[in-house]
Amino acid sequence: MTAASFGADLGLSALRGATLTEVDAAAALQHRTDRKYLVPLDRARLLVDRLADSHHVLDLAGRRTTSYLSTYFDTERLGAWRAHVQRRRRRWKVRTRLYAEDGLCRVEVKTKDGRGATVKHALRTPGDTYGQLDDSAVEFVDEVLRRADIPVTTAALSPAVEIRYVRAALADLDHGTRVTLDGGLSCHHRDRSAGLDPGHVLVETKGGARPAPADRLLLNLGARPVSLSKYIVGRSLLTPGLPDNDVRRLARAHFTTGGSPAPLLERTPVA
Repeated sequence: MTAASFGADLGLSALRGATLTEVDAAAALQHRTDRKYLVPLDRARLLVDRLADSHHVLDLAGRRTTSYLSTYFDTERLGAWRAHVQRRRRRWKVRTRLYAEDGLCRVEVKTKDGRGATVKHALRTPGDTYGQLDDSAVEFVDEVLRRADIPVTTAALSPAVEIRYVRAALADLDHGTRVTLDGGLSCHHRDRSAGLDPGHVLVETKGGARPAPADRLLLNLGARPVSLSKYIVGRSLLTPGLPDNDVRRLARAHFTTGGSPAPLLERTPVA
């Protein structure tokens, strides 16, 4: 799936565009509640159509989708993976993320606070550092984890899985809520890969504790929230023997596994 074809499948051209500055100003929620849904592509298009009056789509000089590459880091004993699967109060994820078409890279640390809300911290880094933790990233990650009382340092972390997908981002500029739609989702580790059924889209709403209008629309379309972390699913599918039955039930319905992925040209950031 290409970024252009995903945008056409969703009917994004019918929405009003918004700049990154506008979206960030209205909806840059570091402290937020996320809800996720696996939705058939035709229903995702209906969702976009019904949000057109209240939401804008992020438009980057005429481009309305972006290809994402995310490398997640974990300990040798998969401490981040286990904290999530065991539903520990203090969960965490560390990743580097490349926005492929723009050659932009960020190091991101996500934690759960005492109320269960996601808190994300990010540091922009050079595009050619994607997939690595350089000195500035090490200092940043260690400090965020220390402040969150996570007893882990970058010295114990190594790349655990890479996730690739194409994303469209919608925002309600008046009420500060967001909706992201991810297609072409695939997971890669060493010589193994897994992918989401191309007929489905991962929809995520990002807002406050109360469900947003997008959540109510999704319920009316027959969608129900799912507990789905891209990293948890990816690592579970690509590592035989990991004991996570919930992930495996979801995977049997929507994911397929295979061999080594084809080379990805987007690895090389644009100038």
